[in-house]
Formats: sequence, structure tokens, C-alpha cells
Amino acid sequence: MYEAVHARPDGQSSVASVAKTAVEYGFEGVVVRNHSDARADYDAARIADEYGIDVVEGVEIRTDDRQQASGAVGNYRTSETIVGIHGGTNAMNRFAVEQPKVDVLAHPMAGDGDINHVLVKAAIENGVRIEFALGGVLRESGGRRVRIIQSLRKLREIVDHFDAPYVVSADPSSHLEIRAPRELKAVGSEVGFTDRFIEEGLAEWGRIAERNRHVQSESFIEPGVERGRYEKEP
Repeated sequence: MYEAVHARPDGQSSVASVAKTAVEYGFEGVVVRNHSDARADYDAARIADEYGIDVVEGVEIRTDDRQQASGAVGNYRTSETIVGIHGGTNAMNRFAVEQPKVDVLAHPMAGDGDINHVLVKAAIENGVRIEFALGGVLRESGGRRVRIIQSLRKLREIVDHFDAPYVVSADPSSHLEIRAPRELKAVGSEVGFTDRFIEEGLAEWGRIAERNRHVQSESFIEPGVERGRYEKEP
């Protein structure tokens, strides 16, 4: 299972710190998904080797301008393993699910954002995972926490109904905010999610990384066609 994190300067902890904590909590990997205006400088291979954890390089594109978002997706698609869109508005939610080059629509129910059957069907068609962000359940209180739980339940119902792709994260911005998978499952059960639902959502980050690394490898040409020992260069 994987956790998707924000590290310094987008968070309070270094990539090394969140990787070390994630290992201690039983994760197989971390996705570093800093916002596009707060990129982290780190050596993923060195940190992965030092702590024995998969460190996935990613980005969460944050903008309210669809044209800027489109350009950013094109720029980051070739350099980052996982490309996400910072959702939370209807316009950016719609943009994200309509883009085959986008892997994840992050926290779509935040702010004024919403998800309906039209957007979910577009997400399925384009292979965009919809995020269930549990950070608000863990770190908010009172009426705000109640509203977040209601939004997550609504999102679960529509994702379950259409069998849409999804990911789960506590959305930590510090190594202190990382929670073990068993803790996330306990939180999930309190708001109506099964253990399997949480496990699958955490594992999906790793599946995305594996698929995209394969696609970005030199052997991949197009779906069903790969460079092998018998292929001749043109």
C-alpha cells in the first residue's frame, strides 16, 4: 500500500522524513505529489535505497485556469510518474476527468467542488482515479468534519454505483500526519467504508506508478507493442 504526501516546501517535512515514517507505519511506497507551484528537490532513488521504500515522483497541478492546467499536464506528463489535478471546483473537477493524461483528481469534494454521474462516467472513460481524501476526517472537527464525512459518503455511493477507479489518502503534509493503513481502515469504518475499500484505494497508487513506469520505459511503443530483442531499429 502507498501513501500520497506533500513534502517540503509544500509541507513541513522533507521527503526523507516522510519516507522513513511511511516505512515504520508499514507502507510499501510514497507518492510525492507536491503542488506544481511548490516542487520539492530530492533524490528519489537515494531515499528509496536508504529507507527501503518505493519513492514515486509525482505532481498535483494547482491552478484555476484550464488552459494553464492543460499546458502543465503536457509538461509534467513526460517527467513525473503520477500526474494529478488539484480539484475542489466544478470547473477543475470536470477538466481533470476529461483528460486521459491525468492519473488522479485530488480531493474533488473540497471547497465548492462536487461530483455527479456525468463526471464519474468521464473518469471511467479516461482512466482518471477519483481521490477519497481522509485528511479532513482526521484533522478537522465540529461542523466542518461532519460536512466532510457527508461529502465522502456521497462520493462513495456514486463511485460504488459506477465501479469507478479511485485512490485513498490521508493527504499528509508532515511525517506527523501520516497514519498507518490499519488506522486509516479504522477511520474508514467509522464513516462507512469497508477495510477492503480502503486497502484497494491505498494500493491503487502503486498500480498507477507501476503502469506509468512501464509506459515511460524504452521498451514500450504503444499498447500491445513493445521493443524486444527481435525488433529492428528503423
